[in-house]
Amino acid sequence: MRAGNGAGGRRGRTLRPVSGRRTPLAALPRAVGQRDVTRRHQLLRVHGRSVAWVPPLLLLAGIAVADFNTTGEFRIVSWIVLVPGIAAAICGVRGTALFAVLALVTYVGVDSAWPHQYQTGLPDFILVAVGGVLATLACAVRVRGERRMLHMRDVAETIRRTMLRPLPPGWGGLDHAAAYLTADVEARVGGDFYDIQPGPHGTRVLVGDVQGKGLGAVETAAALLGTFRECAYHEPDLATVADRLETRMSRHAGHVAALGRPDGDRFATAVLLGFPAHAPGTVESVVFGHEPPLVVGPAGVRPLPPGDGLPLGLAELAGNPGPPPVHRSRIAPGETVLLTTDGVTEARDATGTFFPLADEVARALATDPRLAEPRLLVAFVRDGTLRHCGGVLADDTTVFAVRPVREQAG
Repeated sequence: MRAGNGAGGRRGRTLRPVSGRRTPLAALPRAVGQRDVTRRHQLLRVHGRSVAWVPPLLLLAGIAVADFNTTGEFRIVSWIVLVPGIAAAICGVRGTALFAVLALVTYVGVDSAWPHQYQTGLPDFILVAVGGVLATLACAVRVRGERRMLHMRDVAETIRRTMLRPLPPGWGGLDHAAAYLTADVEARVGGDFYDIQPGPHGTRVLVGDVQGKGLGAVETAAALLGTFRECAYHEPDLATVADRLETRMSRHAGHVAALGRPDGDRFATAVLLGFPAHAPGTVESVVFGHEPPLVVGPAGVRPLPPGDGLPLGLAELAGNPGPPPVHRSRIAPGETVLLTTDGVTEARDATGTFFPLADEVARALATDPRLAEPRLLVAFVRDGTLRHCGGVLADDTTVFAVRPVREQAG
């Protein structure tokens, strides 16, 4: 069952790079295909110094020199009104105001340099003066909008780091790596979520995808992550953790419905994994209507049991209420568990063909067995997904890989 998400708005992608033994949250802002407004100013710096003043200054000087070398019938000094307009796009308010004044002074000097020849006179003087004032006001509006955008980016970054917290290397005894891509070019977080929670009963992993988009999906993901981080630590049985997640989803839906919001029937697909402390080499899995994880290793690619659980929030539709069964599987040394959201499995190419994840991984693994390392595996799936869909994602996409460190050491 598909659980689309996103944050609405324009479609594109935001890429969070992959790290080695850590979830790459500290590096997430290095986005592909977009940057915030500060990037433009970074591009106009040389050796740490701003050179935004150079283009309008060169334009000012060029117009003045050109006017001195043209005949009286072809005066271009009035083009100097363009100078504060260019400054308004790349300089600050003070810089734009300075260029507005310089443009006016230069206009007067150039226009009166040859008193016995044709002069543009007062009309163009007013044009340059009004143009400078309007350019300064436009720059002030632009700067204010940029500051607001930076503030909103900081808010989004805070939300993202609260949901998808940075994970230390080897956290919970797992070598891990992740790539998180948002379909919306403006959003920094969507409805996909993942986390690792170590505890006295072993390490638990949760990866999921909230149906729908917008802030409601983000809110639902945050509610599930908060519950997971607590119960995954305290509860000895993975089935109880699964049951708590379903209960939290039902409570959240009831709260949303009581508020009168129309998204009270939202659900989430998810995969819950457990690496028991008392059973090394064993992985427990509970699948809530999600694509089953793949185990990637020297022996090839195999799926974990799919289970028969419904997505979180839809348990009441099941004929036998209760948490879905917990499946136990062996994981050999060197094998990695690969979890993805439907942004990977439902990525389409120009002909509408879905991305063949298992086949692509198996083919690449046969060529290079090192691909089973979490960092390399996540990078391969991420890049393959982007190539398959031509870089245009229709849904938020998460690629997450974990491998027990002790198993890797063999």
